[in-house]
Amino acid sequence: MNKDTRGQGTGQGPRVGLFVTCLVDLMRPAVGFAAVKLLEDAGCTVDVPTQTCCGQPAFNSGFWDEARPCAERFLRVFKDAEVIVSPSGSCTTMVRVFYPELMASGPAHDEAVAVGKRTFELSEFLVRVMGLTDVGAAFPHSVTYHASCHGLRELKLRDEPLRLLRGVKGLKLVDMLRSEECCGFGGTFATKFESISVAMGESKCESVAVTGAEYVTAIDPSCLMHVQGILGRRKDRARTIHLASILASEA
Repeated sequence: MNKDTRGQGTGQGPRVGLFVTCLVDLMRPAVGFAAVKLLEDAGCTVDVPTQTCCGQPAFNSGFWDEARPCAERFLRVFKDAEVIVSPSGSCTTMVRVFYPELMASGPAHDEAVAVGKRTFELSEFLVRVMGLTDVGAAFPHSVTYHASCHGLRELKLRDEPLRLLRGVKGLKLVDMLRSEECCGFGGTFATKFESISVAMGESKCESVAVTGAEYVTAIDPSCLMHVQGILGRRKDRARTIHLASILASEA
């Protein structure tokens, strides 16, 4: 995405700092633009500051000293944001749940706690903060939903993405067996334990295939990247699509 851009919105909602995340910024920029559209349509004014890594890869691998400068920079970049929204459950979890732990012994602890409290995953923000379940989207396809681990287990997001999907015109939502089962990505887990990661991904893709859905969606682009790789190798019918891209679709 272009950096240092500002959306117009209507000014009726909060001023949102969009945390695009590394993966979206570098590999799935369309998800970021979809998020901007959704937030502006909800009445928010959207700022997209120069993006920064939240430090999650280093943190999850045990390199906390290397992750801490990333967290400190994130706090500087978003210090003036009224609300911070991200199209990623895992990165939102890093900021809200793990920053206070990472910064526990330093002078930035209180700021980390405060920033975490005003950081939201996109579907969480739309439903819980803005009170939306119908964003005016149209997507005439069959879709199944994968509940990614951080969103489900750390942020406690279970129904919010589903409520938004049910509000999409023409969308047929197909239940997936074991939808809450991990896809096997897990960040650096996928490289450290490749065979286990692939086996978990194969199991997830089997669950997707059984639904017969055209698309599988989730709130985390990293999960979708992993699943898409396995689906493509298997030459399965389903394709991956981020929740934000569905919600930004119009007839």
